[in-house]
Amino acid sequence: MEDAPLIQFGRDERSGPKTSHNDALVITALLANYEVGRIFIDSGSSADILFEDVYDQMKLGDIFLEKVNTSLYGFAGEVVHPRGMVSLPLTLGAGVARRTCMLNFLVVDVPSAYNVILGRPTLNAFQAVISTYHMKIKIFTPSVVGEVQSDPLQSRKCYVEAVRKGQKRTSDETHKEVSPSKKGKNTCTEEVPEEMESPAKVQSAEELLNIEIIPGHPDKTTRIGSQMSEETKKEVVRCLQRNADIFAWTPQDLERIDPKVITHYLNIDPNIKLVKQKKRHFGPEKDKIIQAEVDKLMAAGYIEEIQFPKWLSNVVLVPKPGGSGECVLTSEILTKHALKTSTPCHK
Repeated sequence: MEDAPLIQFGRDERSGPKTSHNDALVITALLANYEVGRIFIDSGSSADILFEDVYDQMKLGDIFLEKVNTSLYGFAGEVVHPRGMVSLPLTLGAGVARRTCMLNFLVVDVPSAYNVILGRPTLNAFQAVISTYHMKIKIFTPSVVGEVQSDPLQSRKCYVEAVRKGQKRTSDETHKEVSPSKKGKNTCTEEVPEEMESPAKVQSAEELLNIEIIPGHPDKTTRIGSQMSEETKKEVVRCLQRNADIFAWTPQDLERIDPKVITHYLNIDPNIKLVKQKKRHFGPEKDKIIQAEVDKLMAAGYIEEIQFPKWLSNVVLVPKPGGSGECVLTSEILTKHALKTSTPCHK
């Protein structure tokens, strides 16, 4: 990256508390098409951690979990055995300063104030530079320097919750109850606002309702928001059902678009060295899913088999959110080396 822009922090870039602070870097990012908060940036961690309750809320299932024999060791030497490892796309930044990388997360079942812990593997993958003083992370992109702002309020909420969890574990281990008047000087006694009481977890902006676009066909549905008034909801459903012909239920239903209107192409950086990967084996269940997706695209005429010796990249299986069992195919190398634009993409 000889022509990459310079990463630097200026004095006027400091954000968050104006007074002296020791807050941790806690951010919000897009993980597997979910907006996930309470992501702790820990440069002292040699692994990326996804906590089990968050993974279960994503409804990805166990098919994407790979067994690992690695154990995690905590600060006090405690041993944690991960449930497994999962590869998921993580997006940092926004607009032209956005980057996406496929990362391996260890899924663990331990109580935590955080949803995710990003360690050195993520920082190295994004070529990220962190500054706790500025409460920012800066990352390399092909054209500009991207940045992610830490949330000082979330950082302090997580700190208070972590202290409480630690105190509870200590109390459970000793089977003793300590009255508030006998707390030691080092105990966290700061008053916690009501909005800090409950942790923020991965969740949709609102509950979605399934509706039948074609009545009597439960396989032809879509989802709408549940917070509309009954009158508005009925009008939206009627509108969707009147225009049922615009929905495509299979790839074959999608009509071709004249190239004069729009053309899709892979916007790959021309300066990137061509790569030819060896064939990767995913296991019987994943191979079956990949084959089904490829067959669908070939039957619809979207892709065709060719001999292309200069560039060969394995697909990456990315589960769709919601627990439907559906997946999309992407290429980690193509995603990494594609030139980014500010055009919003469909999630």
